[in-house]
Amino acid sequence: MFDVEDRARVRDELIAAARRDVDIVGAALVGSTARGVEDRWSDLDLVLQLADDVDEPAVVTRWTRLLDDRFGVADTLDVMSREGVRYRVFLLDSSLQVDLSFWPRDQFRATEDGFRLVFGRANEPTSSPGPSSAQAIGMAWLYAIHARAAIARGRSWQAVMMLDELRDQIITLLCLRYGLNPWHGREVDRLPVHALEALSAGRATSVGLTELERSRQVLVQHYLTAVEHHDAERAVALRRALEEPVTSC
Repeated sequence: MFDVEDRARVRDELIAAARRDVDIVGAALVGSTARGVEDRWSDLDLVLQLADDVDEPAVVTRWTRLLDDRFGVADTLDVMSREGVRYRVFLLDSSLQVDLSFWPRDQFRATEDGFRLVFGRANEPTSSPGPSSAQAIGMAWLYAIHARAAIARGRSWQAVMMLDELRDQIITLLCLRYGLNPWHGREVDRLPVHALEALSAGRATSVGLTELERSRQVLVQHYLTAVEHHDAERAVALRRALEEPVTSC
């Protein structure tokens, strides 16, 4: 298990390697380190700016080998942004998560709060679009009706999954209402106590169908209340469609 000193050592070595790499012309720290809220469990996020006309896959492969040789890599995961930026997420043998992103020179910029330029020159910052309340409202009712069908069919674990997805959309709506960031649950724990208590009350205590139906009904009410704060007219229409209980469980 990594400790704070291990994480600092990895960070310093990666920054030094980036300065030496002729294919890297800039680097920045992002995430909790850049925002000044790093704690014992924080991961490491480093943004790398690629030189013009480099072979991006070759650079990524070389950096992957570097991390494995120096720190031991248990696994990796690639996530591609809409702009085509590769985020390679490393799980080190120490369990430290290291996120390296490889940005073309003309796209290297801050896209969220917390961007600490280490070297190089960043482009003008932009803001990534946040979650949409309209989208969350729509996804939530979709999960709600799938949960209802799963319970009626006796598919308890499918119902569990659909109820979890429904709860996540409710959390997004609540965070948007209170100006909090729901991304990966980053600020969910800062919701008002009454909102967290309501979410807790909606959790099923077992996978029995009767308990799952109770959970569904509670969550649907929380959902409709949340929708009212974003779109009262839409909430009225949704209430007509969603309030009927499942009677066959």
